[in-house]
Amino acid sequence: MTMRSYVLAFDTANEVIAIGIGRLDAADCGVECVCSQQIEARRASNTKLLTCIDEALKECGVERDQLACVVVGRGPGSFTGVRIAMATAKGVASALGLPLLGVSSLDAVAWGAWNAGTRGDLLVVADAMRKEVYPVDYSLDESGVTRLTQDRVVKAADFGDGEESSDACALTASSSGDLLVTGDALNKYLDIFEPLGSVLPAEMWAPTGCGLLLAMQAAWRAGECDPFDAARHNPAFALPVYTRLSDAEEAEKLRLAKLAPDLSAERASKHVTMNDTAVPNARAGADGIAYKPLDAAHVEAVAELETQLMGSDAWNASLVADELGRADRCWWAAYAADPSMPLPVEAPLVGYAGGWVVDGDVQILKVAVLPEARRRGIARELLARVAADARNLGATTSSLEVRASNVGAQALYERLGYERLGVRPRYYSDREDAVIMRGPLPVSSAEAAHDAEGTAHVAGMRIAQAPTVELTAVAANGADEAATAQHPLILAIESSCDETAAAVIDGEGRLLSDVIASQVDYHARFGGVVPEIASRKHIEAICGVCDECLEVAGAKLGVGSVAWRDLDAVAVTYAPGLVGALVVGVAFAKGAAWALDIPFVGVNHLEGHLYANKIECDDFAPPAVVSLVSGGNTMLVHMRDWGDYEILGATIDDAVGEAFDKVAKALGLGYPGGPVISKFAAQGNPDAIAFPRAMMHSGDLRFSLSGLKTAVVLHINQQREAGNELNVPDIAASFQQAVVDVQVSKAKTALEQTGARTFCLGGGVAANPVLRAAYERLCNKMGVKLVMPPLFSCGDNAGMIALVALDRYNQGKFFDLSADALAHADLEEPY
Repeated sequence: MTMRSYVLAFDTANEVIAIGIGRLDAADCGVECVCSQQIEARRASNTKLLTCIDEALKECGVERDQLACVVVGRGPGSFTGVRIAMATAKGVASALGLPLLGVSSLDAVAWGAWNAGTRGDLLVVADAMRKEVYPVDYSLDESGVTRLTQDRVVKAADFGDGEESSDACALTASSSGDLLVTGDALNKYLDIFEPLGSVLPAEMWAPTGCGLLLAMQAAWRAGECDPFDAARHNPAFALPVYTRLSDAEEAEKLRLAKLAPDLSAERASKHVTMNDTAVPNARAGADGIAYKPLDAAHVEAVAELETQLMGSDAWNASLVADELGRADRCWWAAYAADPSMPLPVEAPLVGYAGGWVVDGDVQILKVAVLPEARRRGIARELLARVAADARNLGATTSSLEVRASNVGAQALYERLGYERLGVRPRYYSDREDAVIMRGPLPVSSAEAAHDAEGTAHVAGMRIAQAPTVELTAVAANGADEAATAQHPLILAIESSCDETAAAVIDGEGRLLSDVIASQVDYHARFGGVVPEIASRKHIEAICGVCDECLEVAGAKLGVGSVAWRDLDAVAVTYAPGLVGALVVGVAFAKGAAWALDIPFVGVNHLEGHLYANKIECDDFAPPAVVSLVSGGNTMLVHMRDWGDYEILGATIDDAVGEAFDKVAKALGLGYPGGPVISKFAAQGNPDAIAFPRAMMHSGDLRFSLSGLKTAVVLHINQQREAGNELNVPDIAASFQQAVVDVQVSKAKTALEQTGARTFCLGGGVAANPVLRAAYERLCNKMGVKLVMPPLFSCGDNAGMIALVALDRYNQGKFFDLSADALAHADLEEPY
């Protein structure tokens, strides 16, 4: 058996790829650096990383099966750069079954400087974009590197303002000109930082392979990690260091801090535009509880609960309001609401929690739940929401004080991993002692449930398992056994937008599993998909989704779990879609394929939607006309053969799914718009309002939705100006019918022009019941065969990607390790 005694380390947090290969010495928790490389990437990390890793290992004579663990730079740095390294590392470590250890990219810079002989006070400043930097202070002596401050983000100009610089950097005032400065932010802000001390040579500004290894060694010797403990360092739990919320969340925090108390009146009189977002943008779960960041409109309700629950220690409304909008605060609230409707403004508050992030720790300031709403997991979920935001602000631990007499709360905190540190005597206003507790950042009940079952958590996202065809087989001896998979066995991954999905397919085209983790609850807050949040959630979910997928496939085959080593290929959606989201899937899939030394297959997302029609109709075959209707695409495609496609016409502005979302926003119905518009339309009159049928008689097969959206918004504003109550069902039904009429008319023309005798659908809007019924009537009238994907396969899923991947595998059409994600790709020339 090969001895696993090497560690592979890499980082792509900035414009340099750092690679280190080290030999582990368990006797003294040491790492001997046998290779340290820096390669200029210049925004090409995803195309160069694995090729450079492969070459480095070959130069050192180290095989994959000699690796004991993987070390990755977690940032902070370029969000995309950090995610490329993290996703690749997760793919490699998952496929090889190795521990994944995350280290700070800035610590790696400091240790690289120490290894080069630097001693003294050191400031590492990394570029954070937006004229900001990530600064961390260190002390370097003969014994090693000591970190003095936590990760944070600061305006670069703050360092050049004399008096303010002491706030920005603790070392500036005390170093008496002996401060040493390094970091890639110097590429932009050398004029600001050079006066603070001595700038290290440029080759020491970025992480090094040796620095990564030394940072891991320091953590090992401190007992913070173990490179041989795969259970402790599951790849699913390694996350990037961001130090701040996404732009959308920061903007939301500021907006909610100023939100007018009388929202219902404001909304009733407000003129809307196509981009308006309904204020609530949240829905309750099946338990009837909705969670959203606390806003200024509800501070009085919080103050009332404070008086009821906190007695003489209660905060008044002014104190609560002062917390909102602060960059280092995280406040969440829970409301009782109808799960089928957007959260109304008047929904009753049942709980709240707030935290303050200080030096890497989130101090829980408040957590309270109405007595009648307790024992439903609300407090736990509120703490998890606060912790998730705090994690993005750089927190790694959580602390709180709780009354000594509140044994119930103490028991809850202990179950969440908190430990008692001591007592603050007479802390409360009535002089009762406070018990001090500290622990890891709390996770949501959904995450904890998966952990308890032995499955990697998926960041609190809802997981759906698509139905699979029952497999049966008869063994050679005649005994009934679970079916064995026919090779090739392919794992396919989909991450083009806001769903993290994975599927396993065998050589006979049977989908053994098809798992989807939905992010819809996160994006509902903003009335649409936020690309940065989608990318973050993919990183958090991708390991858990793949683990779940392999387990489901194994259970289907009666083998417990399909092992990574059983796979013959790894496939992934490479285009089109949100680049940041695609990058995560592509980097993960490439890492896994490289680790297993098996083919890597790239799939066009739109082609996947064409193949989705095979999921419940395995005899479906071209030629056919396909209507692709989704949030990002509206087009008619002539499938002359598999892999041979002609786009007959596409939208010249907005996609159908986007139109549904924006009309739902204008009506205040929340997100996603398709299901809720469909629900209200079922109660309305489709002929009530004569909305335009744009380009229905244009003489070509192009589409336009922009004018229809404008007409709906104009109608809404006219009704409000006239003082009329909106008839939402009629508006929804009339809008939906206008969309359907155009789609059906164009489909009829496409079938007549091509002579195709089969018509099929693809995309999320293909689940719309009125559209499906209209196509059924059309095809019956024309004598055309209608094939529609099952409802669970209309939206983004990995099953459809797996079906394409199987054909590409059999054709020998593989991608190499330099492949990258693309926002756009030509369906007519998919390979």
